[in-house]
Amino acid sequence: MNTVNSQITDSVTQANTKVLGDSPALALSNLYQATSQALSNAAHNATTAQQQTNVTAQTATTMGVATLFAIDTASTAVGTASILNA
Repeated sequence: MNTVNSQITDSVTQANTKVLGDSPALALSNLYQATSQALSNAAHNATTAQQQTNVTAQTATTMGVATLFAIDTASTAVGTASILNA
C-alpha cells in the first residue's frame, strides 16, 4: 500500500485552491483587457474615418471651385466668340 505524506497533499491542495481562487480575477482582467482593446480600436477607426471624410470634403470643395471657375471661363469664351463673329 502506498501512502502519501500529509504535507504533500496539503501543499497540492493549497496550490489547487489558489488556482481556483485566482481564476475569476484572471478571467475578469482578461475580459477588461479585451474590452479595452476593442474600444480603443473603435475610437481609432472613428478618428480615421473622420479624417478620410475631411479629405473627401476638401477634395469635393476644390473640384466644385474648379468647376465654377471653368464655367465662368467657358461662358466668357462663348460670349467673346459671339462678339467677335458678329
